[in-house]
Amino acid sequence: MNVTLLTCLVLACGLMMLLEKRGLPTTLALTFKGDVKRETRWLAQYGQFVCSGLAALLVWQLEPNHERRKAAIVIVLAVSMAALIATLLKRLLSRVRPGRENAGRFLGPSWRHANYRESFPSSHSACAVTLSVMLVRLYPNAAATFWTLALLCAVLRYIMDAHWPSDVLGGIALGYAVAYGAVRVFHVA
Repeated sequence: MNVTLLTCLVLACGLMMLLEKRGLPTTLALTFKGDVKRETRWLAQYGQFVCSGLAALLVWQLEPNHERRKAAIVIVLAVSMAALIATLLKRLLSRVRPGRENAGRFLGPSWRHANYRESFPSSHSACAVTLSVMLVRLYPNAAATFWTLALLCAVLRYIMDAHWPSDVLGGIALGYAVAYGAVRVFHVA
């Protein structure tokens, strides 16, 4: 794990939170139509349940080595852990999403689901980065593709006004940390 990268992500997240709190205009309010809308929605789902499950299934089917096959199970566990931690943080902090009443405010703990106040951190970004880290460990030649997919997903969460920039940075940091924790614990290639 690159501790410097993780530290920079956490610091950038904190800095963006300060700037957002001070009124830095960060929401875009863009609208997408037709094919652009459909394609961006597809890319924004990279790392989510179906995508991660299919990636794990492909690893399982394509890897003849039993030791590398276990990586398929670890992919599911790691992405699930990232989603669980992100959800717990969302419920503990209850940050209001952009474009909503009290946008950007942290409302404090609430264990009831309410999408409008589950902005920080971006679980889509966390899961996308977790999936990419795991896949890059197995298939380093495809690193550029996996990282591009993860970062596109994260950026689209911001562009679609689902999250603040700090939410996305926080999600990226969380996903990176969870994935490398899983790599170390389960000794993924």
